[in-house]
Amino acid sequence: MLRMPARKQTVSAPAGDSLLESSEIPNKLYFRIGDVSKLAGVKPYVLRYWESEFAQLRPKKSGTNQRLYPRKEVELILEIKRLLYDKRFTIEGARKALEQRAKPVAAPKSLVKARQQAALFAIDDGIPPENWSAVRSELQAILKLLK
Repeated sequence: MLRMPARKQTVSAPAGDSLLESSEIPNKLYFRIGDVSKLAGVKPYVLRYWESEFAQLRPKKSGTNQRLYPRKEVELILEIKRLLYDKRFTIEGARKALEQRAKPVAAPKSLVKARQQAALFAIDDGIPPENWSAVRSELQAILKLLK
């Protein structure tokens, strides 16, 4: 009986922005540690070590206790390999780089508060923005009188 090989999907994205530069990953839901080892070009014990060092790597375990890596974790492994081997990061440096990339850039609290306050006055017939400081000072004066 002839077996059809698993379809491979080519993944490519802009340089520096993606987890992969250009690599072929088979189109499967889960990958065993041996498969990931071959794809990444590292030994299985290296992958197990990376699991202990990078909190993002948490493969599921099958009923026979085999590690099963989802596609996103395979991409993450390839990114870790790129950081460690190509860019020569330390484990700590690679961990920080991955954490920074995962964090969304938050606006400063003062900017968020200013936007919320501005939204209160953003009525079509409302007070023009150039008069907001005058209104604010009047409201603060009223608040002072009430105390």
